[in-house]
Amino acid sequence: MDGNTSLAVASPWHEGELVLQRRAGVAERMSEVGRRVVRDHLIEQHRDFYPLLPFIVVGSVDPTGEVWASLLSGRPGFLQALDPHTLHVAAAADAADPAAAGLGDGAAIGLLGIELHTRRRNRLNGTVRREGPEAFAVEVAESFGNCPRYIRLRGFGFARDPAEPSRLPAQSFDRLEGRAAALVAGADTLFIASAVERGGGLRQVDVSHRGGRAGFVEIEEDGSLLMPDFAGNLYFNTLGNILLDPRCGFTFVDFETGDLLQLSGEGEVILEGPELAAFEGAQQLLRFRPRRIVLRPQALPLRWLSPPEGVSPNVLTTGSWQEARALLAGQVRQP
Repeated sequence: MDGNTSLAVASPWHEGELVLQRRAGVAERMSEVGRRVVRDHLIEQHRDFYPLLPFIVVGSVDPTGEVWASLLSGRPGFLQALDPHTLHVAAAADAADPAAAGLGDGAAIGLLGIELHTRRRNRLNGTVRREGPEAFAVEVAESFGNCPRYIRLRGFGFARDPAEPSRLPAQSFDRLEGRAAALVAGADTLFIASAVERGGGLRQVDVSHRGGRAGFVEIEEDGSLLMPDFAGNLYFNTLGNILLDPRCGFTFVDFETGDLLQLSGEGEVILEGPELAAFEGAQQLLRFRPRRIVLRPQALPLRWLSPPEGVSPNVLTTGSWQEARALLAGQVRQP
């Protein structure tokens, strides 16, 4: 079933999330936290938050089962929560966006509202209700805030009318190379979508932010991506989903050009091993094997600038793959 309804369960956490919470020794505490902070509606603070945003991150599942992350944009005000249970999105997905195929009426959707210039964010999931080709509503199933850690501060501006699509064609690749590989190698930010089947066969989609030092995502020889997962709010939504269903999607943004790189494939959660031990600050690792790779030049009408002081203080406490590989190679001694 590709729809979604409100989830009425004793605990908001499913077995994948609980596995990781138990491993971290926080399952009992998070059971109480979850019942308090995961809501089936948007509180007033979040209803006031969404109209401020120039973009929203979207997670969807296409008819073939591929999971995609994408961004939809518009002038602030294109997102409106007229009541606690519905978020209206006045934006049409580009026909070249592979996530668009998963945004039909009744489809499950994940959304991330994130304000890069303040580090505020809110996540929600629910069901798409189409209002025509240029807009849709989301019936809220779950909504909750997230901590601001690892988000780099960025100010935004528009390079063109957000209703105007890019004039440059999308490009597809069999593996990461050239421009696409360079975008990954230099990234300090990505967005990741995942999905899971809940009770009664209902699909729940999630999309979230990940950040680190530039280059925190490593491209391995076989074309897989390897990234650290740092200490966070202990919800484990993304990794918990991937434990139960490995299909997921990554999106990288070139904040200077508006280019969008979208990948769909399978993830693997790594809970132990020398690479994990060598990467400073990593609690887990995530390996991602892309099956489909789409680069959409200038897909976004937005451009961002980040001041030198925009780096998150939390990111500065984390390691890098260069340091981790040197440690593994015995080039530096472990303290």
